[in-house]
Amino acid sequence: MVWRKKSGSSESSSPGVSPCYDDEGKKVPRGHVPVVTSSGERVVVPVRLLADPGIAELLDMAAQRYGYDQPGLLRIPCAAAHLRRAIDSALQRADRLGGGV
Repeated sequence: MVWRKKSGSSESSSPGVSPCYDDEGKKVPRGHVPVVTSSGERVVVPVRLLADPGIAELLDMAAQRYGYDQPGLLRIPCAAAHLRRAIDSALQRADRLGGGV
């Protein structure tokens, strides 16, 4: 077994900017949760947005369709484009409210 030293540098692009859309091979940033859409695409959602009404509605849809004990990644029954629009709207609302989502 080989141990690697953790790097002290962070990989985030800039403070306040959220990398919401992620490729399958990238590590999920701290404070984000990966979600798989019905089209099979993976989208990374900031945890602070999960309480937003638009995102919460999608989570309710997921609970109705798949139940609360989904194995593996969280699945949401909508297209990736729809989820991205919901994330963008939630981010805009959070910005208007001073980041307090």
